[in-house]
Amino acid sequence: MAGRGWWIVAALAVTQTIGYGVLYYAFAVLLQPMAADLHTSATAVTGALTASVLAGAVMAVPVGRWLDRHGGRALMTAGSVAATILVAAWSQVQTVAQLYTVLIGIGICAAMVLYEPALAVVVSWFDPRRRGRAVLGVIVVAGFASTIFMPLTGLLADRYGWRTALLLLAALYGAVAVPLHALSVRRPPRPASQARQPTRRDRAEVVRAAMRDARFWWLAVAFVAHGAAMSAMTVHLVGFLVHEGHPATFAATVAGLLGVLSVTGRLLLTGAQRRLRLPVVVAVVFTVQAAAALSLPIVGAGRIGAALAVVGFGIGFGVASLVKPALLADRYGTTAYATIAGILATPITVAKAVAPLGAAGLYAAVGYPPVLAVIGAACLVAAVGIVARATSPTPVPADQLTGAAVLAGSSAAGTDSAYISKP
Repeated sequence: MAGRGWWIVAALAVTQTIGYGVLYYAFAVLLQPMAADLHTSATAVTGALTASVLAGAVMAVPVGRWLDRHGGRALMTAGSVAATILVAAWSQVQTVAQLYTVLIGIGICAAMVLYEPALAVVVSWFDPRRRGRAVLGVIVVAGFASTIFMPLTGLLADRYGWRTALLLLAALYGAVAVPLHALSVRRPPRPASQARQPTRRDRAEVVRAAMRDARFWWLAVAFVAHGAAMSAMTVHLVGFLVHEGHPATFAATVAGLLGVLSVTGRLLLTGAQRRLRLPVVVAVVFTVQAAAALSLPIVGAGRIGAALAVVGFGIGFGVASLVKPALLADRYGTTAYATIAGILATPITVAKAVAPLGAAGLYAAVGYPPVLAVIGAACLVAAVGIVARATSPTPVPADQLTGAAVLAGSSAAGTDSAYISKP
């Protein structure tokens, strides 16, 4: 079972890298050419990406329910086929309304093929001892999506124009993602110790238990605040550095460190958690990010100070995607993992979509220092949420639940999965 699981990890590492590169990061590179060609403002075009992200948030829970009931093969294959067609259609848009329509469709497809479904598939294949390494294998590789695809998209756009660039990216994504999803993604075999497959009622019982667990909501507070901070910093970091007098090339280069540092942070976290409890490590990382954001207005005028602050912030950039599957699966098992993860992903995704707009409004009113102060405060809220989640009282043991709510996957002895709230 584990051997086949590692093949799935390898396949999804590839599809996530290309998927994020084509369905998300390409947009930023093509923003200005699209705005010029469509005779509209960059703000109007940026709104299409916001609409795309919000469409993905709406789909998070339905996608999670499908994954729990049917697995990821059909969903991810259909999503990658539709995404290929929509990226090709994106290359042909002639109006802003058409752009919004296509990007909303891409957002829906992204919810079917990117991290949430991919990590749900990975989580279902591995026991708690191997789960962390399997998740890390996917997200470390995918962490290089921006590093690979932003320069590639820029090169294609410069040589062929943004429309042809999108057609080439659509062909690349379809040629790789569709067969890998169709041929590699499978549901894991049922464990010999499991008497029967979990039913819809079993899954619903686990979800209700999670919704009544205080630790779930502290986790939501932490990751919503952290997601908002990451999104706002991503969008406004270059603008802040240019405002401080740095050349645009330096600002873009330093901001580009965030993608590489996200991989570094994930690897450091994996090593640190072998000696320290995971919530402690995550809370420390979030606190370091808060200090980095709060210090940027003070040290950001100098190149060394700016680079050091960005490094401090970037170390935690990819932490959430690594620790969230572990914390959810260890506590609630895998019976309804995708549904619970989808419920958690919905407010996180909305926060990521609206935070840059809120930060832009705050900047227009009072300047960059208050924006960075709010980002730092959000990171502190995230750290507090992680600590509160770890110190919340232990609820009723799962075996006191009625029915067989924890059928497939609450096998992590000594972890949170041994306890969930009684409905």
